[in-house]
Amino acid sequence: MNNRTFLIVVFLLSLVGTAQAEGDDISITLELEYWSRWLSKGASLYGQQSVFFPTIDLDFFGTGLGTRVTHRSAFGSGYVDEQRFEYRPYYRSILFGDQSYATYYNISAGYEHYYGLSPSSSNTSWEWIFAFSWPNIMPEGIVPSYIAHYEYPAANSGADIGSGWAHRFILGYDLQTPQIPEPLHLSSEVAYSDGIIGSDHDWAYATFGISTRFDIAENMAFVPGVYQQITMDRSINQNKDITYCILSLKYKF
Repeated sequence: MNNRTFLIVVFLLSLVGTAQAEGDDISITLELEYWSRWLSKGASLYGQQSVFFPTIDLDFFGTGLGTRVTHRSAFGSGYVDEQRFEYRPYYRSILFGDQSYATYYNISAGYEHYYGLSPSSSNTSWEWIFAFSWPNIMPEGIVPSYIAHYEYPAANSGADIGSGWAHRFILGYDLQTPQIPEPLHLSSEVAYSDGIIGSDHDWAYATFGISTRFDIAENMAFVPGVYQQITMDRSINQNKDITYCILSLKYKF
């Protein structure tokens, strides 16, 4: 962890402490996330480097409104100018909660701030995410989800990525095993790229993963996962097969 990242973690912790001291009735989740390789909509944005993402998530009084602030940086050299903050306000709720077709949704808008560069020389962009899942609609505990991303350059941005969509179709299943207290979460995903990040309009990749959760203290959990991406569109990623892991530590206040 470099000095800049350490200071950012300290800053996020200080925000948490301030909110607690003031007695704010806000649900706060602090997440420290390590990726052996970061794949965003199938694209390897930090090359071969592993990454570290501290995030603070503020849920405002159980209203469904909240915001996430994430710092994105690579462990290795060569990506100093790619360090950035992502600010993402969101609204999440449930439709038809007592029906088999109950729909969980989360709609958010993300703004990427490359603080080391001027806007005219950075890839500053906006990204809208529309996420839906249906936990009761399929048998045997299989949960389908659909996530749509729409990204476009921010005003005065030097980004040349253009505008575009990505459509992700996901199936999840929790497999109970006697060896561990929490289930193994199995996931599969296939994505269609519709011009996002300047990509072709084609089926982009498929990803298969397995993860689980370990409760290590009250309101604290460790979530490890291993994933395999099979790339179908080389305009998204030049590598056909990529195996990577995600290690996440979450603490909820």
